Amino acid sequence: MSGGEVLGWAALAAMGLILAAMALTVIRLVRGPTLGDRIMALDLLTQLAVGFIAAYVARTGFGLYLDIAIAVALVGLLATLALTRYLLDRRGGHE
Repeated sequence: MSGGEVLGWAALAAMGLILAAMALTVIRLVRGPTLGDRIMALDLLTQLAVGFIAAYVARTGFGLYLDIAIAVALVGLLATLALTRYLLDRRGGHE
């Protein structure tokens, strides 16, 4: 078995595990008891999407998707910051 085949199988296993983590994160997103839990679940979901895209790139070798992963990471960061700011303003914790 060559190194490329091992990398392909490892990427496939990583994609499967990331999909399972995404499913559990969606459950937390829906059931989260507080808004803060939902914000953290949404942030985790975007980071898992970036990891899934990276594993897909490792499996297929099509590097164009890395640009998409970077854009998803940046949008996820901005969304998390905006939702956190909203949560702080809502609770009156912003000075």
